[in-house]
Amino acid sequence: MHKVLENLRYSKSHEWANLKDGTISVGISDYASHHIGDVVFVDLPEVGRHFNQGEVFGAVESVKAAADLYSPVSGTVMAVNEVLLDTPEALNEDAYANWIMVLKPDNLTELDILLSPKAYQDHCAKEQE
Repeated sequence: MHKVLENLRYSKSHEWANLKDGTISVGISDYASHHIGDVVFVDLPEVGRHFNQGEVFGAVESVKAAADLYSPVSGTVMAVNEVLLDTPEALNEDAYANWIMVLKPDNLTELDILLSPKAYQDHCAKEQE
């Protein structure tokens, strides 16, 4: 079973969002990092770029597949995790410790649209059926 952290919100496309001090860190879930396989490349967004909720902000590529990344909330990119440029496999090692970007959110109520940890676990279980 994959790890789901209780303090995060999740999208159906397997990104997580963590609100802290008015900004939102975004990454991929443990489920996604194991499902895609060994990550070999991460396409990071540009700092200063704005994304709407559900808009593609980047991609992860593995030895077996590539997957678009979708912004869980609308906002402006404040920072990107450049460590992933040299060590993209860090997403496989610990998907929750290795965020991809930090957003200044437009509207915090968009977090309410995301899945709770329990709802996300149920969503992943249905995908595996």
